[in-house]
Amino acid sequence: MAKIDLTQYGITGTTEIVHNPDYDQLFREELRPDLEGYERGQVTEMKDAVNVMTGIYTGRSPKDKYIVDDETSHDTVWWTSDEYKNDNHRATQKAWNAVREIAIRELCNKRLFVVDAFCGANVNTRMAVRFITEVPWQAHFVTNMFICPTAEELKNFSPDFVVYNAAKARVMHFGDLGLNSETVVMFNLTSREQIIINTWYGGEMKKGMFSMMNYYLPLKGIASMHCSANTDKQGQNTTLFFGLSGTGKTTLSADPQRMLIGDDEHGWAENSVFNFEGGCYAKAIRISAVTEPEIFNAIRFGSICENVVIDNVTRLPDYFDGSITENTRVAYPIDFIANAQVMGQGRYPNVIIFLTCDSFGVLPPISRLSRNAAMYHFLSGFTSKVAGTERGVSEPQPTFSTLFGEPFMPLSPLLYADMFGKKIDRAGTRVYLINTGWTGGPYGTGNRIDLTSTRHMVSAALNGLIENADFKHDPVFNVDVPVELDGVASSMLSPRDTWVDKEAYDEAARALAQMFVDNASEKYPDMGFAVREAGPHPEA
Repeated sequence: MAKIDLTQYGITGTTEIVHNPDYDQLFREELRPDLEGYERGQVTEMKDAVNVMTGIYTGRSPKDKYIVDDETSHDTVWWTSDEYKNDNHRATQKAWNAVREIAIRELCNKRLFVVDAFCGANVNTRMAVRFITEVPWQAHFVTNMFICPTAEELKNFSPDFVVYNAAKARVMHFGDLGLNSETVVMFNLTSREQIIINTWYGGEMKKGMFSMMNYYLPLKGIASMHCSANTDKQGQNTTLFFGLSGTGKTTLSADPQRMLIGDDEHGWAENSVFNFEGGCYAKAIRISAVTEPEIFNAIRFGSICENVVIDNVTRLPDYFDGSITENTRVAYPIDFIANAQVMGQGRYPNVIIFLTCDSFGVLPPISRLSRNAAMYHFLSGFTSKVAGTERGVSEPQPTFSTLFGEPFMPLSPLLYADMFGKKIDRAGTRVYLINTGWTGGPYGTGNRIDLTSTRHMVSAALNGLIENADFKHDPVFNVDVPVELDGVASSMLSPRDTWVDKEAYDEAARALAQMFVDNASEKYPDMGFAVREAGPHPEA
């Protein structure tokens, strides 16, 4: 194991370094009786899985995400602007110096946990990351979420990126630094460091490193994608699932009939797809052994739950209680999924599925996309932000998230899209759009499309049986929709038929189609004619 000198980062007075602890030690550490508040975990009756609370930050804090504007980043980062807002806020060198000093001060003179791990299953492009924290469950979280080095790899481990998690600190004079609040998640692309202050949400560490991979890989000519991936048990047929949190990306990719490559972020090299992470970060709200057995059975010793309501007497979790947040989570190593492809790699994708959560209840449950339509919907990334995934989101909010992962994309979307188009052309990949949102009316009136039906649609896409179906063209959304599929009610396949008020459906469908058009016009005025024409047509 490499000798660690934290003084190189300015961290002094360290009383002890707990380096890459195993699960037995992590379990003891995060349950210590001397821990207080959000530091202390709670053991559950779910096979000794540990639950933690993250306070008011039960999701990402996008308004508090910053990248230092310097020589490295100035001409490469896709900065937020008044014309085109995103999560890539500029920070000055002065602000960086100040928040780094706050974080380092918080970490000095402490007993610290250091976790060295890899981000990326491809050994040629992986990023070595060092996480430094004073909180044991945060060390547990990144141990689960990233790829653990072998004993031999640890001997000479040299980090490419360093993360300082100072969740207990605050930025008191944030206004003087041009910042939004006492909470900061900030990246320095020159020094290759991340600072986290005043948020306990574990996802900031995970998503932060994925954002960095999404910055570096495309500059090396490798497509970087916010998606899950699985393959058949022979490893010959790979599928990618694109979709924001709450669309079913993790649930649908954890298929007992297939091997899970990864559930959140992947790279697409010349002939292969590879996972960024070593674990899964699944939504736990309303989970059960019946509906999601793979994920449910992964909640055991070694797993760590976030913000799940636990009975203080029985220690049993109530996965149906969203009173703390709808964004309850569980983080576990990928090999806790029985059918995981633990090497984290597969062949190029045969099928790509875009998952959208349509809160208007008008998009078809499944439709086939042409190459140009695939490009259009990849750039559009229409979905609804589901309750709890970000601060302040309490019910579905329709949104266009470029590339189905806009918050995690530091570069121009056109760069990612160009790579994506070339990849699907070369591989001959089939692309489908699946709506896991509402039918029979909008949110509040209609019903959420049931998981069983969605699974049947996914299966038909994966095994190619959908191509044997008769299709009809939806002129408003400009997609081809199957007329019948085994296991799916025919009326469901035609969303207009699920509405009592057909005129209300027509009005809502055209309104959503116009939202697509307006979004594309605003964000992508230089979009090619053929791609633009492959999108919705509200006048049809």
